[in-house]
Amino acid sequence: MSQLTRISISIEDDLIQRFDAISEQQGLPTRSEAVKHLINSALVQYEWSCGDIVAGVVTIIYDHHKVSLVQRLLEVQHNFGDIVICSQHAHLDHDNCMENIIVKGKVERVKELHKTLLAIKGMKHTTLSMTTTGN
Repeated sequence: MSQLTRISISIEDDLIQRFDAISEQQGLPTRSEAVKHLINSALVQYEWSCGDIVAGVVTIIYDHHKVSLVQRLLEVQHNFGDIVICSQHAHLDHDNCMENIIVKGKVERVKELHKTLLAIKGMKHTTLSMTTTGN
């Protein structure tokens, strides 16, 4: 387990009050946990801005009755086989499906996959959740 380091910072009263309120709304138990959460978020953003190897999830919503759309989705995932780790398919209702495509690779390649999926005609929603590989 990592050793903990204590730090001290000075923050204006109104800023810390707003920070504490938001931290409480998010369910973060302490200021330390809230600050760690913000630091980790900033590090993930930095990883993505530097072009490092990253991880993420591309979530798509589509009508599975559109056979050509489903075929195109499979084709795209195979074309990006170097970064697609796996995908999870869920039936939301009779017409709508959700697919979560878990990816790991260079930032440019992940963004290219997301852009390619966004461009598929008939897609109802596409989003990219950016995270870290943990390294």
